[in-house]
Amino acid sequence: MATALFVCKANRGRSVMSQALFERAAGGRHRGISAGSEAVPDGGPHPEVVEAMRELGIDVAGQSPQRLTTELAAQADAVITMGCGDACPAIPGKKQLRAEWDLPDPKDRPVGEVRATRDDIDRRVRELVAELDSTVVA
Repeated sequence: MATALFVCKANRGRSVMSQALFERAAGGRHRGISAGSEAVPDGGPHPEVVEAMRELGIDVAGQSPQRLTTELAAQADAVITMGCGDACPAIPGKKQLRAEWDLPDPKDRPVGEVRATRDDIDRRVRELVAELDSTVVA
């Protein structure tokens, strides 16, 4: 089982959708976590994100933002960043798959644009799950 860490700035949009879609695609074979490089642990996902995810039968409304820590990063076999720059720490001695996904921030965007981002994330997480399935030995 691999752990994928999805990181954006606030942990209220892209990383929330990525974690939820990753966990759905992985079907229990891998674990997803999300965090924000500048997350403040109050509030929840952006309303547009909650709406777009509910359309797929996924409820993210109760998720609380969490700030990225070295401890969270150390759990990850794959670190996917989305607009958080160089805030994501590298863990010495740990081999991690790392990627930067160029995705628009869904904050205050029309739900149609958030759907497009959600669908792009869904495609990307399915590819990530397939890659992890082929490289992780049970």
